[in-house]
Amino acid sequence: MKNFAYLDGPKVVVIGGGTGLSTMLRGLKKYTNNITAIVTVADDGGGSGVLREDLGILPPGDIRNCILALANTEPTMEKLLQYRFTDGMLKGQSFGNLFLAAMNGISDSFEEAVKKMSEVLAVSGKVLPVTLDDVKLKAKLKNGIVIDGESLIPKLQMKEKSPIERIFLEPKDAKPVKEALTDIMEADEIILGPGSLYTSIIPNLLVNDVCEAIEESKAIKIYVCNIMTQPGETIGYDANAHVDALFLHGLKSLDYVIVNNGEIPYEYKDRYKEDMSQPVSYDVESFRQKGIKVIEKDVLAIRNNYIRHDEQKLAETLMGLIG
Repeated sequence: MKNFAYLDGPKVVVIGGGTGLSTMLRGLKKYTNNITAIVTVADDGGGSGVLREDLGILPPGDIRNCILALANTEPTMEKLLQYRFTDGMLKGQSFGNLFLAAMNGISDSFEEAVKKMSEVLAVSGKVLPVTLDDVKLKAKLKNGIVIDGESLIPKLQMKEKSPIERIFLEPKDAKPVKEALTDIMEADEIILGPGSLYTSIIPNLLVNDVCEAIEESKAIKIYVCNIMTQPGETIGYDANAHVDALFLHGLKSLDYVIVNNGEIPYEYKDRYKEDMSQPVSYDVESFRQKGIKVIEKDVLAIRNNYIRHDEQKLAETLMGLIG
């Protein structure tokens, strides 16, 4: 595997949010610093939701995680920024979120605050919110129920036991960050996922002009499929259903889908099954008929007793598609 020199590394754009995206970024930054992470800002739960409501800022959580994944900083600093208060008025809040909120207070915009925090932490590449508009995520279930708010979607979907039919943003005409569109157009590789399909990846596609920019870009377009199905979002989905949902919400084409073919230990399959989660299966022939190539790789890792993507194996696979 070629280890690209930083200065001439390929231009990679990753689109999504959540834990999966930040994990992948830690692997990719070993190959190039020409990385742009375009991150959803629809989160309204947890510490991010509290700051969003109290201070009127965009939710910082996913952006914070991506900045830290790309940062070149001391372990103690990362530990500090990920520290979550356990008592008092700040209980449940992370110091990194407060740091970004404070940076927003001394900046002209949230976009500028993200850039300033990235500079302080010597980030390899850049992190951009997909939009600066105050958007709310909603989901319509197949039984007709509409769920109002990103944090409620998985909970109420499980309660209703009705699949998600479609998600949408309010306002529907959310404007993209222009730099995000520019980087998409100039990319060598565009990567969607891994992460929650309906609450981390697709919300980015719903912002005006994002899908059009992806389609017009000459970049290789890749979807990194989750290893396990997700309760409240993708129970019963195979990889083909994941991709169908992307197309339903505006994506127009893909070149590759990366799926895990590594063996999941029996005890983890059994434990995940208790939460109605199972390994994501896939049909190579069905993808071939759509003109999409399937990359079958062992990209499995067990981290803190959870099934995750192996950041190094995944990065090697992704960079190999460029090479």
